[in-house]
Amino acid sequence: MTTIKKLNLLTAVEHIVDLVGDLKLSSEFYSQADSYIKYISKKLDITNDQSLLLALFIDRYDDERITISDLAESVGCRPTRMLMYSNDLTELEKRGFIRCCHRARYLSYRVPVEVVESFQQNEKYELPNISGLSCVDMFDILNNIFDLRNKAELSYEVTMQRVNDLFEANKQLEYVQKLKSINLSDDDKMVLIYMSNELVNKRSIYINVNSDLEDLFDSNSKFIAIKNAIQNASSELLKRGFIEFCNEFGFAKNNVILLTTETINALLRELNFSLSQVKPNDVLKADAIVHKKLFYNQKVSKQVTELNDLLDDTKYKQIRERMKEKGFRCCFTCLFYGAPGTGKTETALQLARQTGRDILQVNLAEIKSKWVGESEKNIKLLFDNYRAYVKECERTPILLFNEADGIISKRREGDNNAVDKMENTIQNIILQEMETLDGILIATTNLTQNMDNAFERRFLYKIRFDKPDAHVRQNLWLTMMPTIPESDAQKLADIYDFSGGQIENISRKASINAILHGEESNTLSSLIDYCNEERIQNHSTPRKVGFV
Repeated sequence: MTTIKKLNLLTAVEHIVDLVGDLKLSSEFYSQADSYIKYISKKLDITNDQSLLLALFIDRYDDERITISDLAESVGCRPTRMLMYSNDLTELEKRGFIRCCHRARYLSYRVPVEVVESFQQNEKYELPNISGLSCVDMFDILNNIFDLRNKAELSYEVTMQRVNDLFEANKQLEYVQKLKSINLSDDDKMVLIYMSNELVNKRSIYINVNSDLEDLFDSNSKFIAIKNAIQNASSELLKRGFIEFCNEFGFAKNNVILLTTETINALLRELNFSLSQVKPNDVLKADAIVHKKLFYNQKVSKQVTELNDLLDDTKYKQIRERMKEKGFRCCFTCLFYGAPGTGKTETALQLARQTGRDILQVNLAEIKSKWVGESEKNIKLLFDNYRAYVKECERTPILLFNEADGIISKRREGDNNAVDKMENTIQNIILQEMETLDGILIATTNLTQNMDNAFERRFLYKIRFDKPDAHVRQNLWLTMMPTIPESDAQKLADIYDFSGGQIENISRKASINAILHGEESNTLSSLIDYCNEERIQNHSTPRKVGFV
């Protein structure tokens, strides 16, 4: 018989497993297995019960889903008896000896490779040293912790403990000190830490409250409480300006949040981190786009439906392959043009939502300020980033040039000054990229009279968005203001030749009025007053683009 001196971790496990197979959890088993269990306990600094459990896990090291029922079967007892070891399982998980999947209906476990390797080398397994780190190194470990949490291999409780241990070991870091000084609940702090990690390590600006945060929490009730507090704007994170809602085209989306610039500057100063590192253009996830019902005239409706069918992923791939076979360009380029407020931008968003495609939005006003002096570099970077994102996505995303009037207008003749040369250089690069780009590009514009012929040729689909006719206007009134009588909607549609954006403005005013004075105050007379005011504003201020 092998003596204690000749024992190692693997032979001790082997003896324990052999004995429990024959004797189950009898008193005779504990008597004969005592020396082997104590060997593991002393070697790894764990309890006897934990040593027994770990031996059973190591024996199944090649199984990715070890259940409590599996362990109970191996020791010849009912699964309910194993409940007495719940605290020991939690402790083994905290020490990193096992990992638990918390997202399945029944908990399952696996043994990490590094633990198996330490047993093979007869060495005590310990979690990696986490003290005295730089901020960069700390975020590397933080990223690993959240990756394990995203795979459900760490419970929320263990995740929180790992994060707290990491911070406790690195009190010297400004990020840790700043967080410690903030008087927030533990759960709110975890949201803030999670968002910091997503930004630093994943370059992900936007967090979807419904999906991303749900993956963070084990408890559905806790997730719902956090989600409701954010969406109702009662969360301390919002009220104190740590996070904000994603603002798209003037409207805040309460299901998508991001860290405020002030929070980034305060927390991530050690990393010299800024949003310019992650966005020459913004990514809007398909599942974050809010559904809106759109109304078109018959011609536009047919064109939009056809484009929606084309962007269906199966058909898109088939058409793309056919175009490649015939030597055609593979870039699907679309131009949406027409009067302000007729639904051009919103159509692009809804097409993305319906076909499951993310949108990379190009803010031309913001980017042009960076182009002066380095136009070629920055516009090429824009398209390079899009190509890189295409490779990351299962479905080809959409590159959206919103309000693209300034880049598709006729090129300037003469190149007499630096600004003219810069504008022409930008246009030439975009034209060249449109020739070679393998993806989906949509541009929206209010003006087409001054469009450069070279751009006109490169847009495969061109859809003109006219102001809605009386029938469509009536549907818009009824959709945006369902409480008004149909006869009032018809009168307003007949009298006022408004775009959808103008009707939405009036509907918003009416909603505010209803909150202040009650729904009954929105009479036909008051709505006519709002319409007359809108007419006046139409001559003095530009209308917002993108709403039907």
